[in-house]
Amino acid sequence: MRTLLAFFCAGSFAAAGSLYDSVQHKLDAIETRQVRPGSVVSFTPQELNGWARVAVPKVVPEGMRDEQVELFNGSATGYAMVDFLKMRQGKGEQTNWLIARMIEGERPLKIWVRVESGGGRCTVYLTRVDLSDVTVNQTVLNFLITNFFMPLYPDAKIDQPFELDYNIDRIAITPQAVHVTIKR
Repeated sequence: MRTLLAFFCAGSFAAAGSLYDSVQHKLDAIETRQVRPGSVVSFTPQELNGWARVAVPKVVPEGMRDEQVELFNGSATGYAMVDFLKMRQGKGEQTNWLIARMIEGERPLKIWVRVESGGGRCTVYLTRVDLSDVTVNQTVLNFLITNFFMPLYPDAKIDQPFELDYNIDRIAITPQAVHVTIKR
């Protein structure tokens, strides 16, 4: 569940704490199976942004800031300012000199995802990635996924179905919220 929310990473830092607590309380209730069967738990864009403001630095201590999410019907975009070299260094990863020169420096990153879910399964489709306002081609995208995303989330599935845990039946995205429905 937290991996999926990573796709939807913001408000002011002062407000982020209470929004983080709200989301964390909901996540804890889902993970400890305290949500009644058939219930729907919703996460607003404001909550997701506040949660990301606190949670992302725990996973990515350096090289990412200004996380924002925008929700649509069945899809979402995530935005952040990123420095891929600092991200790797923050995780203790070494980067060869040539690659380091190509990826150093902060730049805007925007990702688009589409989510299909039902029957206890979910698929997150990565539909577009823009880096410095340029759409990334498949070769560069594969490099970014392999070297930056997968080391942070080694169990993540992109463009392939996965089983939802914690008795979750489905995840639906609307402009107002991400809705998590618990199985009956």
